[in-house]
Amino acid sequence: MKKNRPKYRQIIDAAVIAIAENGYHQAQVAKIAKQAGVADGTIYLYFKNKEDILISLFQEKMGSFVEKIEEKIKGKETAAEKLLMMIETHFNMLSEDRHLAIVTQLELRQSNKDLRQKINEVLKGYLSLVEKILKDGKESGEFSLTLDIRLARQMIFGTMDETVTTWVMNDQKYDLTALADSVHQLLLNGCTGR
Repeated sequence: MKKNRPKYRQIIDAAVIAIAENGYHQAQVAKIAKQAGVADGTIYLYFKNKEDILISLFQEKMGSFVEKIEEKIKGKETAAEKLLMMIETHFNMLSEDRHLAIVTQLELRQSNKDLRQKINEVLKGYLSLVEKILKDGKESGEFSLTLDIRLARQMIFGTMDETVTTWVMNDQKYDLTALADSVHQLLLNGCTGR
């Protein structure tokens, strides 16, 4: 399996830096190869093209996002605690990797329709995690019985996403993770209906 090879990860990590520093359109495969310390041809052993690198990068990073969040919420009792843990972990992971934050918030927003659809496919795993927390909260009576799960899911993901984008646009000058409590409180009020 190509994905388990060290060079695959090396190229993915190099792509995050190259794309963050040059922008997706200016980050030629040659720049990614140079950043990874491999020959241009090596990239094509793992990826079809630059678009494939971007999608693979997102799959890898989003996969580890979901894993980390699932791990962190495992020990939490209430849906409210799980929601806070998810927001904190989301903010924390992106504030710890500034290049990745630039790539996910700015460079992944490509106008290419095919690319957008592939990115939306990758997001499904993350969105179903949000949905599970909402369903748990509804079943336990923590969240309003009339809560529209799909709408709440969009609201939660959209709020977190916009909060991170604003932080990136402000050159990451402030502590993103410090906003987790305020964002949590705001979203919690929307879910409980109180």
